Amino acid sequence: MSDDLFEKLPTAVGGDTYDGSAIEVLEGLEPVRRRPGMYIGGTDERALHHLAAEVLDNAMDEAVAGHANRIEFLLEEAPGAAGRLTIVDNGRGIPVDEHPKFPGKSALEVILTTLHSGGKFSGKAYATSGGLHGVGVSVVNALSVNTRIEVAKNKELFAQEFSRGLPTGPLQKLGGAPNRRGTSVSFTPDPEIFGEDARFKPARLFKLVRSKAYLFAGVEIRWKCAPSLTSEDVPAEAVFQFPGGLADHLTEQVGDRECVTAKFFSGSQDFPGDEQGRVEWAIAWPLWSDGSYSWYCNTIPTPDGGTHEQGLRAALTKGIRAFGDLIGQKKAKDIAPEDVVTGSEIMLSVFIRDPQFQSQTKDRLTSPEAARLVENAVRDHFDHFLSDNLDRGKALLGHVMERMDERLRRKAERDVKRKTATNAKKLRLPGKLTDCSGETDAETELFIVEGDSAGGSAKQARDRKTQAILPIRGKILNVASATADKIRANSEIADLALAMGCGMRKDCNADLLRYDRIIIMTDADVDGAHIATLLMTFFFQEMPDVVRRGHLYLAQPPLYRLTAGSTSAYARDDAHRAELEASKLFKGKKVEVSRFKGLGEMNPGQLRETTMSPASRGLIRITLPPEYEDRAQVKDLVDRLMGRNPEHRFQFIQNRASEIDPELIDA
Repeated sequence: MSDDLFEKLPTAVGGDTYDGSAIEVLEGLEPVRRRPGMYIGGTDERALHHLAAEVLDNAMDEAVAGHANRIEFLLEEAPGAAGRLTIVDNGRGIPVDEHPKFPGKSALEVILTTLHSGGKFSGKAYATSGGLHGVGVSVVNALSVNTRIEVAKNKELFAQEFSRGLPTGPLQKLGGAPNRRGTSVSFTPDPEIFGEDARFKPARLFKLVRSKAYLFAGVEIRWKCAPSLTSEDVPAEAVFQFPGGLADHLTEQVGDRECVTAKFFSGSQDFPGDEQGRVEWAIAWPLWSDGSYSWYCNTIPTPDGGTHEQGLRAALTKGIRAFGDLIGQKKAKDIAPEDVVTGSEIMLSVFIRDPQFQSQTKDRLTSPEAARLVENAVRDHFDHFLSDNLDRGKALLGHVMERMDERLRRKAERDVKRKTATNAKKLRLPGKLTDCSGETDAETELFIVEGDSAGGSAKQARDRKTQAILPIRGKILNVASATADKIRANSEIADLALAMGCGMRKDCNADLLRYDRIIIMTDADVDGAHIATLLMTFFFQEMPDVVRRGHLYLAQPPLYRLTAGSTSAYARDDAHRAELEASKLFKGKKVEVSRFKGLGEMNPGQLRETTMSPASRGLIRITLPPEYEDRAQVKDLVDRLMGRNPEHRFQFIQNRASEIDPELIDA
């Protein structure tokens, strides 16, 4: 390699100086303030309320460990901030003596100002707890403009205050507290982090506090709220204590709805042997329900479920299969977990040592042993629930098997439709349709793509098992202004109808639709919007059931790609581009902006990442506007905007001319 090659290399953005002075070391809690998303998932409303959950979880850990039986939760107003929360427990109190590794600092100050510090690592202080990483209360402190800790311990009262993660003074001894013990944490979230308009939602906090009381029958939680923040659903004061735990909660949630079994399946079980912990559950099967599922680990909500959910599903599925075999129902062997849980109301709470979560926000439990522990604990109870009352067991088995039959019927219909289409002479499908294989139970999707070039990229970017591609040429016929003969003679519309397989107009039957989702994917420009409008008009007029049942979607491909060094992001339109350029991601950086002239300019990887992958894309579902009570009203609007009389469109434009941004016209 010649030396002159190095002389030709361009100078990198930001200069060519890279030495020891460029290495930045973040100390204390500064990493939290720089990157709050790493610790609480972002700076949005959900993240703001996560602060309240972190402090409340610490108080709950004291209660679960048997050291506290009362928690107080106070929400107050704080001018210019989200609000001020105070959470008090009557537990052991945070240690205030000097920490052996940090001479001159109390254990309290270490816990509040140092990441990964706490009493929950070794298991000596807590058998089970929600705090694992030792970052919860220190993160709250780092992201609060003011934090005050009071500790009543050994008949004495101590206090210390902090601001944005730093102590504003030393630990103070305030005097005697002979009739008091425990910890009080008061904090005001920092507007610099969460925004000046961010506010705690009283109803959301009220629901959080109430749910915690259900999760541990031995605790009493007292709710207090500033009068100015109360509402019909949020009282100024309330006391929560539920001796029945989850069963009480489920009874309230189900209300007077009729269920398959009059008695809920509920109970609790300590784990055997050296396995410290327990599981509690409550399950109902209402006759008419979309289902709701609440999963918890050590009182922490895990909305995405996890291994404890898997254990419960396994116990229920194996139990109902065994009961079917017991009474001679051979078809019960085909029951799947979704047949048992779909439409049910489930609450599951597990307490285990050293749980593992997917992230600091703890949305999903990943501890492998949880599946085994829960399955073994619940299975025996479920077997008794079914066999102790045969009428009850048979009723639930019949209900589950109805769902199984419906699932198998839908699967068989999809398989038949796909086989019929792919095995028929000449495929009986549009020549340009690239169908999915259908070798999976996952939902299938048809992308209607603008142009052959974009269609080629989409075919390479798709998931072959679940995603089909149908390219169309330019603007299709406007069916709202065309005659029936012209519509029937149009080749593009004939291709669309053949691909859907569900018929048109009065013969349209959405049950025969060959795909679960129909996704219109056009360029992110004016022409693309026009084509999408024509396609939406086609589906509304020719296949109304497809729209009514929510099968029609719009893809959201990007118009721009923004790059600054190794950082890149995609913008849907000019407004989104401006928002990204002003965000922390790019602000103050030299940003290179490239504009996609069409979907065909995107390579398959970009198209998959931004527009087609269910994990990262965004879709808009096309539905009937709520302000229109019936289809006739919507049809009148479509006829005026898309029909044969241009006067209606001219009037629409005139009425809204003042809303047009002149800069967009110049662009």
